[in-house]
This record gives sequence, structure tokens and C-alpha cells, in this order.
Amino acid sequence: MTLQDQISQDIKKAMLAKDTVRLSTLRLLKSALGYLQIEKKVDSLPDSEVITVIQREIKKRRDSIEQFLAGGRPEQAAAETSEAAILETYLPKALSPEELEALVRSCIAELGATSKKEMGPVIKAVQAKAAGKADGKSISSLVSKLLP
Repeated sequence: MTLQDQISQDIKKAMLAKDTVRLSTLRLLKSALGYLQIEKKVDSLPDSEVITVIQREIKKRRDSIEQFLAGGRPEQAAAETSEAAILETYLPKALSPEELEALVRSCIAELGATSKKEMGPVIKAVQAKAAGKADGKSISSLVSKLLP
């Protein structure tokens, strides 16, 4: 079963359970996936692209949380936090810091990177191998730290 199918089934479950927060969050996600399908002119998306969309939606929520907290609206921030938590359940288990460091070191060795000028290709390779199991910010900072 694809991740997209699982999301559709969970929408039905949320409707039956009358879980309005989960239902609205998953509907927004399904809408974002639908727009991407139309843009790419495909019937269904591979799980890797679905994960990318989920990560983008989580990032939007985190940005909103910061804005709401800065604006003195903790109730809105709490709503965004619960939506982000629902979306995070669809992401694969994140790599531990040790696993991520080992992955970065192996990519640096594979590419023969020797300076910070070669960060871009290393980051791209790590992101391809991590496949949604690590965020770009932590990958970038680790690559920067490990390259001389």
C-alpha cells in the first residue's frame, strides 16, 4: 500500500471517528498532493514525493507556530503544533545523529570531497540516501562541520 493510499484510508477513519483536527489536516495534505499530481500530470505519486510534500507542510506549520508565538497567539500556535504532529506520523523514522554522521562521512568519502566548496554535491548525495529521514538543515550543518 502506498503512502497516498494510507492517507486516503486515514481520512475515512477520521471522518468516522469525527476527529475534526486530523480530518482537516489530512484533507489539506491530500489537496497539496493533488496539486502536485496535476502539476506532474500523473495518477499517483511515489512515496518519496509524498514524503517531500509532507515535509514541506510540516515546515509551513513550524513557520506558522513561530509567527503565532511572536504575535501573542498561543491558541493558534497550539493548533498548528497538533497539525504538525499529525503530519509527522507519516514520515519515516528519523536517522539518529550517529547514523546521519556516518552517512555524511560515507558520502564525503564516495565523492572525494575535500573542501567546503564541494558542499552542494555532498548535501545532495546525503539527501538522496537519507530519503526523508533527515531534514536539510541538520544535513547542511553536519556537512559544513565535517568538511575542512
